[in-house]
Amino acid sequence: MRILTVNAGSTSVKVSLLDDDRTVGEYDGLEAALEDGDRLRQLDAVAHRVVHGGERTAPARVDDELREELERLVEMAPLHQPPALAALDSCRTALPDVPHVACFDTTFHTSLPRGARTYAIPRRLRTRVHVYGFHGLSHAWSARRVAELAPEASRLVVAHLGGGESLCAVNDGHSVMTTMGFTPLDGLVMATRSGTIDPGAVLWLARHTDEDLDRVLEKESGLLGLCGSGDMREVLCRADAGDDEAALALEVYTHRLLRLLGGCVAALEGLDALVFTGGVGENSARVRELVTERLGWLDVRTGDPSPVSDGGPEDLELTAAGSRVRSFVIRAREDLQMAAEVRALLTAG
Repeated sequence: MRILTVNAGSTSVKVSLLDDDRTVGEYDGLEAALEDGDRLRQLDAVAHRVVHGGERTAPARVDDELREELERLVEMAPLHQPPALAALDSCRTALPDVPHVACFDTTFHTSLPRGARTYAIPRRLRTRVHVYGFHGLSHAWSARRVAELAPEASRLVVAHLGGGESLCAVNDGHSVMTTMGFTPLDGLVMATRSGTIDPGAVLWLARHTDEDLDRVLEKESGLLGLCGSGDMREVLCRADAGDDEAALALEVYTHRLLRLLGGCVAALEGLDALVFTGGVGENSARVRELVTERLGWLDVRTGDPSPVSDGGPEDLELTAAGSRVRSFVIRAREDLQMAAEVRALLTAG
């Protein structure tokens, strides 16, 4: 099955053409892909990454009714939902005779137990406000790869670290805890997003300042708010050069990450495998070391990266000899996860 995968982020769009699980085309933006008429004439489907799927528990074929439903969710993912819907509209206009399938980042987390999904607020509000979780396509792909590479590892924590960041505790392939909640603003310290903050502090700021809190917490906080840069590479270089603000940013970032990672391990009642993925997780050995050097109590020990045992060229194993917990770097392949979901949906009916 030949599938065009469209992964719209907050600032860019990644587009790949897959023939089954083989990448046969990568495009510099959506416009370039839609101009590739010869290849697209042989297309079987278009897969769209959509960050927020509401209460949906599976991918779905896109029609006008679903499009309206997804529009109503924009305010809960304001950085990501609009560009995804814009890409969806462009593709449906350009390719009206091809099935379009929405694959949701929230779907993987619909397995969360009710204790992990529910906020302690009145019943009249709980039906509308609860934990959705995000980065689900990335977490699902990492869980799938670990099942192939280390089938004995039933309890794993996936650290998706990039511009946006989240952790996911996975037990036997199912999400049981994740650090993003009702919106993608929750959890870890991110490039420009604050992550978890006392709701009382948000209420205080709303009452005592005239700040645009949506903008402050989404676009002016995180690493950027702590030291003036949301680029982890710059933060690391400045910290190494003795910059105190950058050093503080790293301390806050690492403290939050370790604290929430410990919560994931507690939810799993142990740990068999640790996965790093996303732009920072895959490419920053320093960030990985900042995390793993503090996990000796879990018997996490890492060494030089080596190609995984199945010969895959993209994924690496970090596990040091004698470590009880296996550690991996898994390349984020939402495109392959989306393609698998689309094939399952279309062949089922």
